Amino acid sequence: MDKATVEAGLHKFLLKNTGKEARFEGLARLSGGAGRETWTFDAYFGSEKLEGIFRCDPVAGVESSAARVLEFTLLKAAMEAGAVVPEPLWDGDDTFPVKFFVMRRVESETLGGRLVRGEQYAHAREVIPAQLAQSLARIHSIQLADYPALGRLDSPGPGVSPARAEVEHYEQIFRDISMDAHPVFELAFRWLYQHLPNPEERVLVHGDYRLGNFLFGEEGVRGVIDWELAHWGDPMEDIGWLAVKSWRFGGDKPMAGVGDYEPFFEAYEAAGGAKVDRARVHFWELYGNLKWGVITIMQASNWFNGRNKSVEMASIGRRTAETEWELLKLLEEAGD
Repeated sequence: MDKATVEAGLHKFLLKNTGKEARFEGLARLSGGAGRETWTFDAYFGSEKLEGIFRCDPVAGVESSAARVLEFTLLKAAMEAGAVVPEPLWDGDDTFPVKFFVMRRVESETLGGRLVRGEQYAHAREVIPAQLAQSLARIHSIQLADYPALGRLDSPGPGVSPARAEVEHYEQIFRDISMDAHPVFELAFRWLYQHLPNPEERVLVHGDYRLGNFLFGEEGVRGVIDWELAHWGDPMEDIGWLAVKSWRFGGDKPMAGVGDYEPFFEAYEAAGGAKVDRARVHFWELYGNLKWGVITIMQASNWFNGRNKSVEMASIGRRTAETEWELLKLLEEAGD
């Protein structure tokens, strides 16, 4: 949407929800977030100021995933469970022709490289792993009975391994788009199929819990964001994804580039998370590296086919070998 449309709609929406006329400053669309548009704004109601974020689907009439539709509810549930998230303010209505909501803006940083290397974040590097573990445990504690709408999220059927559908999905993508031989990927797929976990517990999985998808400052985590891949599944999936090497941004430690495995596991369990199954975490970490490797091939394919000519897509497409190297290391560690 263009700026004038967003401002007019926000004016109407805030008037409806606050009963007050708003004056806007600093309305601007933020970069990133391919799935949804994100706009920042300051709204003034006389001397009262609201620092807000407006999140919306980019195109009317295009079906959105259940997690995108339910992003406001997910944030609300996470906040009420005790996770650190931006405050959701109002869910959308028919003011705009697309799904949207408004949340409070949190001044912060998201770039992983800055956390890993920035001198001002030395203290944050010490405390963030435990903070992430605590928020993740609270997210995994959310009960469907308390938020029935979340039943619309993807969920494995009774007795079905939540890992199988994930592995099959990315194998199909790999078969459809890969034009070159990738023997490491073939080994990884074979290993994953031989070790599919099928735990009894099913929790609310964030789905993209990693460095880059949480807000931070010098004191640590300020908010977990980007809930568009949320689903019901294995709690170890989020832990394994956080450990994927590409999400370390050059850091020399596995958990978000700044934390070690065991202290993270201990903090997660102490905050009420499920007992950590290290074998399952290894499975999901290996799967996560393979998944990201397939995505790098997708991005390269999109660039070569002319569907996306951005430099970012081309550069991501060159990173497949990094994932292959990490997969060989993880397969060797598995020892079978």
